[in-house]
Amino acid sequence: MSTTTRSAALHLGLIALIAVLGLILPAYHQGNLARILVLATYAIGYNVLFGYAGLLSLGHAMFFGAGMYGLGLAMHHGDVSALPAFVIGIACAAALSAVVAMLALRTIGVAFMIVTLMFSQTAFLTVLYFGTWTRGDEGFVLAQASRSIAGLDLSNPDIRFYAALILFSAALLITARMMQVRFGHVLIAVRENEERTRMLGYDVFRHKFLAVVISGTISGAAGAAYALLFGYVGATFTSVQYSIFPLLWVLLGGAGTTIGPFVGALFMFYLIDYTSGLTSAYMLIAGVVLVLLTLFARAGIMGEVRKRWLRWLP
Repeated sequence: MSTTTRSAALHLGLIALIAVLGLILPAYHQGNLARILVLATYAIGYNVLFGYAGLLSLGHAMFFGAGMYGLGLAMHHGDVSALPAFVIGIACAAALSAVVAMLALRTIGVAFMIVTLMFSQTAFLTVLYFGTWTRGDEGFVLAQASRSIAGLDLSNPDIRFYAALILFSAALLITARMMQVRFGHVLIAVRENEERTRMLGYDVFRHKFLAVVISGTISGAAGAAYALLFGYVGATFTSVQYSIFPLLWVLLGGAGTTIGPFVGALFMFYLIDYTSGLTSAYMLIAGVVLVLLTLFARAGIMGEVRKRWLRWLP
């Protein structure tokens, strides 16, 4: 069996497994998994930039927030229906990521990380400044009646779950395919040795620019979907912590692996959910577990699986 066939079987098998789980899981876990799928989509977007292109961003919450507020403001203040508003949210994230890419890619290394953090903080403060429309930290709720596409009520738990699965599946399959073609191979080459890639004649800036735009657009789609499926838009989602979360999910799951972002988001979500039921100091327990994983599984969960057992794992 070729590597491409194995990769396709892995991704389609994961999607099928999640679809079946949506039918048999209790309502509580089905709702959790729907939320995890949206957040994993966000992490997939981050993985394109960090895991494959090797660019460490601390400002991805601005793209997540651009998608969320693009959709939310269009629906809340403009009375735009759900599907066009979703497109608006994605367009806002894509436009913002293009602008940020043009400016931030003038820097490298730590400077790039700091510049993205500054842009993200600017986005967060902008949301607070225009509190008349955004409602700042308080945020606003999207009317349940408006959260429907083609007659499907996205506030219905079952429909919401499969809508989240469709979004996740699209992001997963797109990135998996992207890593099989030349563009993805060049991104990995840039990550490993940018100067040598440039010497081979590849336009490094163009590939990095496209990586930022693709990453930001996928993250923005996740933000728009989160607002649409769960009915809430708030400034918290543009704060620094929401830029740190996808980094943690990708590191835990395995940077540069296609299913690592999902595994990382799933692991961290249920780690916090389980430990919070044991003690009020659940973040301490979660922190210790995360440190241990970082020390003894440096490549992340799926990264270690690939390194030790499944060399073909994408």
